[in-house]
Amino acid sequence: MGANLNPGGGRHRPGRTRHMAEINVTPFVDVMLVLLIVFMVAAPLLTVGVSVDLPETAANPIQDTGEPLTVTVSADGTIFVQETAVEYENLVPHLEAVAVAGYDQRIFIRGDQNRAYGDVVRVMGRINAAGFRRIGLVTDPELQ
Repeated sequence: MGANLNPGGGRHRPGRTRHMAEINVTPFVDVMLVLLIVFMVAAPLLTVGVSVDLPETAANPIQDTGEPLTVTVSADGTIFVQETAVEYENLVPHLEAVAVAGYDQRIFIRGDQNRAYGDVVRVMGRINAAGFRRIGLVTDPELQ
């Protein structure tokens, strides 16, 4: 494919072709748009966590900007930090390790409504003993 597009003589030698110096960004933009759509659809599915039957209240939602740390008490009494099961006795050391790593935001407690209130309060006390003072309870909105 040796075509000389500059027959009047130029700065390049005859018989050699010039390389195109432009980059075609159309395929790159297409791939980026597809990835954007995939992540927009997948992102809400990543925050589901442990499935619990939350109680309903008429409280207003809390506006928080950071990544929340969630402690869940399931119906059978299993305690989860995010999605990791933690024994009741190991909850304070586990949360202290999180605090040492630099987490100082609000901690949310998700307690199954079929679990005794005292169990959820005991977990709240353990969170407080680990040094966290900003604790919030997660509920579902009340249906009217």
